[in-house]
Amino acid sequence: MQSSRWWNTGRSVSLRDVIAFLGQGRMGVPMARRLSEAGHEVTTWRRGSGVTAAAAVDRADLVITMLRDPDAVREVLTAAAPGLRPGATVVEMSTIGPEAVRELRAALPSAVSLVDAPVLGSVGPAADGTLTVLAGGDLSGCREVLGVFGTVRELGPLGAGAAMKLAVMSALVPAQVLLAETFAYADAHGIDRDALAGVLSGTPLGILAGRLHAPAQDTRYALGLAAKDLGLAAWPGASLANAAHTRLREAEAAGLTDRDITAIAHHVRATPPRSRARPVNPATVPATNGFYSHAVRVGDMLYVSGQAAFDERGELVGEGSMTAQAEHVFGCLSRILADQGATFGDLAFLRTYLTDMDLRMEYGQVRKKYITGTPPASTTVEVSRLFMPGALLEVDAVVALPGTR
Repeated sequence: MQSSRWWNTGRSVSLRDVIAFLGQGRMGVPMARRLSEAGHEVTTWRRGSGVTAAAAVDRADLVITMLRDPDAVREVLTAAAPGLRPGATVVEMSTIGPEAVRELRAALPSAVSLVDAPVLGSVGPAADGTLTVLAGGDLSGCREVLGVFGTVRELGPLGAGAAMKLAVMSALVPAQVLLAETFAYADAHGIDRDALAGVLSGTPLGILAGRLHAPAQDTRYALGLAAKDLGLAAWPGASLANAAHTRLREAEAAGLTDRDITAIAHHVRATPPRSRARPVNPATVPATNGFYSHAVRVGDMLYVSGQAAFDERGELVGEGSMTAQAEHVFGCLSRILADQGATFGDLAFLRTYLTDMDLRMEYGQVRKKYITGTPPASTTVEVSRLFMPGALLEVDAVVALPGTR
């Protein structure tokens, strides 16, 4: 972890203006610099040098977080909590969603205030102070400081800023994926791309169309971050957002995570038409023998092959132990679901084959650790033997992926 101090020696610095900025990256560096140039004493922190987050926030009246995702924010603020002084204000400026903001409020000390203030804009606006700050909560302890970054929109109670950010992203990100597909359609039908961009320039989509027509060489808004933001924003009924999220995750898998989001245009253009049935074989699960896929996705339904307790070498795990084999099987299922943005709550049907029904209670103890909500439709049957000698169970599933409920 690394800590450093930036000073503006041309202006006096008040102790009321001691700020700890947790997180750097493309947006964090120019934002922290603007605070320093505005006359504040700023301690910046990032992972990597051994300085603790708690030490970085020591003395700070204001703590600003600008991190990648909800998990990172939770981890860093949990580590920083012992160093937060009573009366300090935490301003959470990452894109993490309103639920995560509420979790933070519950986790932080009651004597510490919390404001959610994600931003609209990229690296350029961060550097010149023209971001749009979407703020929720009581801004009395940070309103002036937030104005250093750009226009502040006060949107209501805690969580309102985080919700507004996701609402905006659920429109802007899918629109760029849609335009990428529009240009791919033009290519497939012999339409001149320049002519299409010219026609679109006269529509409300004109600015975005220009960006997708000539994708940025520099990364202003990383495709991986767009996928993360849309994953948070794509509620179950958001069919367009969920479809766009799938496209972005495919582009990530193709190695475009750190490219600008407009690189989705190149990805869509280069991607051959998809078949209705697509194999799913996550690298996080031991490979199959080549005669089947771990799962097949058809639209927004996922059909998961029977999972048994085999390791990377194809050898049996947990010989003689139902608990050990069941843990391995449900671990594999968990990783397959996660690869497609799903959880055990999305299971539509689960089928279990046991070689000894007398072990069903032992199996059930493991199953209920993973399936904690409303149980799916399911069948459990006893069979005389399974594919691998010593295997005690095999489990397959049908999953309704997020967006189809």
